[in-house]
Amino acid sequence: MSRPHWIPLESNPDVINKFVGGMGMKLTWQFHDVFGLDAELLAMIPQPACALILLFPINRKHSEHKEEEDAKLKKEGQHVSRNVFFMKQNIGNACGTIGILHAIANNENQLEFGDGFLKTFLAKTKDMTPEERADYLESDDAKSISEAHEASAQEGQTEAPERDESVDLHFVAIVHKDGHLYELDGRKSFPINHGQSSPETFLQVSSRDCA
Repeated sequence: MSRPHWIPLESNPDVINKFVGGMGMKLTWQFHDVFGLDAELLAMIPQPACALILLFPINRKHSEHKEEEDAKLKKEGQHVSRNVFFMKQNIGNACGTIGILHAIANNENQLEFGDGFLKTFLAKTKDMTPEERADYLESDDAKSISEAHEASAQEGQTEAPERDESVDLHFVAIVHKDGHLYELDGRKSFPINHGQSSPETFLQVSSRDCA
């Protein structure tokens, strides 16, 4: 059975803010463009920042690194806080929404929610495994987010690609959690711990270790 595909989201903070606001997140925190990872450009981002979403091309070098990293960490192990929210990606082209969910779920205590999908999603998936969360996103219970994703994918500044079109761009989320910096990519087997971090140094450490 082939996996479902969504239309890819555009990396556009206006679209993303409308998307999460429509699902019940109060916009006391918002997504903003990052124009570069130099110190001067990072200083333009409103502070404090609690998550970073990266969009990058998938190529052979990235795929090889992913396989080598996976094998190394499975052999050597790593520390991952039990408080890190992580979910797998089963749906094609859903990486934008999954990156957004990773960013929001790992900062739930700082954010405010009204009634809507996000509040329900966080409550229902809190104790699920990464695989169960991925299955939930495909279920009828999550139909509202797939519909919101589809609508948002049509609202960018560029023409949306076809649903089944091969897209070589991928979103991942970077978050600070319990003193460490984590890369959250639903295509990977688990969160990747990139070392120590703090709320104050989050952007600087992210640009150095994850970009």
